[in-house]
Amino acid sequence: MKSCQKQILALGIIVLFVLTIFPAPVSSENQLDKTLATVNLLDDEEISLLRVEHYLFLNTEEVTDTFDVRYVFPPDYQYQVPILLEVLEDSTADILHYQIDDGTNEPNKIVTFTIGAMEKDERVLIHFSCWVLVKNHEYNDLPEYVKIPKKKDLPEETKIWLSPTDVVQTRRILIKYTAMQLHRGGDNLISFANNVSLFIKEHRYFLFFLQLKLGVFFSQDAITTLFINGENVGRSHLACALLRSNNVPARVLLANNDQGFWTQMHYMVEYYCPDYGWVLIDPTKGETPYATKKQVVNRVCYPEDEEDTKTDYIFPLMKGEERWIWIDAENVYPYYVDCDEGSKSQMFNESEITADSFTADYAFFRTQNVFRQYEKYLKMNLTGENLGHLQDAISFQKQATSELQENDDINEYIYFIDKAYDEYKDIDIS
Repeated sequence: MKSCQKQILALGIIVLFVLTIFPAPVSSENQLDKTLATVNLLDDEEISLLRVEHYLFLNTEEVTDTFDVRYVFPPDYQYQVPILLEVLEDSTADILHYQIDDGTNEPNKIVTFTIGAMEKDERVLIHFSCWVLVKNHEYNDLPEYVKIPKKKDLPEETKIWLSPTDVVQTRRILIKYTAMQLHRGGDNLISFANNVSLFIKEHRYFLFFLQLKLGVFFSQDAITTLFINGENVGRSHLACALLRSNNVPARVLLANNDQGFWTQMHYMVEYYCPDYGWVLIDPTKGETPYATKKQVVNRVCYPEDEEDTKTDYIFPLMKGEERWIWIDAENVYPYYVDCDEGSKSQMFNESEITADSFTADYAFFRTQNVFRQYEKYLKMNLTGENLGHLQDAISFQKQATSELQENDDINEYIYFIDKAYDEYKDIDIS
């Protein structure tokens, strides 16, 4: 289909969509003019195609039978929607099967890799990418003033993120005292959150720099970070503790962001703003709100995640990181050396375009439809024509990302995502 034909078709869809919302007599030319004018007045939106690339090396100390590896996977969450997972050809692990599953808590997802038996002292690689479509949101509609909430006025579902945990010690006197200093007697939540973010960025930075140079990081809980600073893990826990101590629900996000270098996982924070929603903070950069196009969110951490932390693989004394990987075998371990060698992750912004809001919303909505089908049928042992439809659908999903990555063409992206959707509709499991 030629580009101009697609644009005409897209315009026709938009007109029909608006006419459905604003019905009018068919003979009214004035109404059609008004409809077209409404279409032309649609705001533009930024759309980004983000890709997170993961190198996961696994070592085994003993002969090991088939086992599962579960790894965080980007959820369909707020302004992002996953497109697909791509296992890259240089993977050396014997991947028997993989599928995307629901996490224990919404909206989280995990990818489960089933790995074949490994020999003693064997090392294998799972090299994969996660493709994600993101609508940028810079929180320009966030009010300048919102009163710090009382617990009784919060939505019930947000109150779990007021709890103290092993790494977010909201009840410690020093935490409460520091939080009191940061809101400075005022009651403006927005100002308080900004003060928390800036404080964490600048607080005892020299001690962080010293730990980094010496290669010695200690516990990443909030109170230790308050004393001697910490990595992005500890800074996020400290931000949560300071906010929670003032009845502001706050939670850690595991993310891959726009740092421009290989990492393990980045830790960020969201706080709840009454009558608005969750607002993003990057405590490491001292910025809030933080634009959505700058990272892929991998996991929304619950208090039980804060109680189930791991020891870091690079800095032996460092502990307190929420888990992002689970291995169902006693003798298999991730292999980490540093962020140049061994397991590592990085986010890449593959495309950034501007589209009218209808086109952007349609692309986002259709991608959600396709991902749900993709997730569903990956788990099934399809055969024959059904397997062919699944393979063709995945091929169209890859073509869609390629058009956006190489040509910045949102219309071609939609064209191939629609074709993927049609293939999924043709799967018959009745």
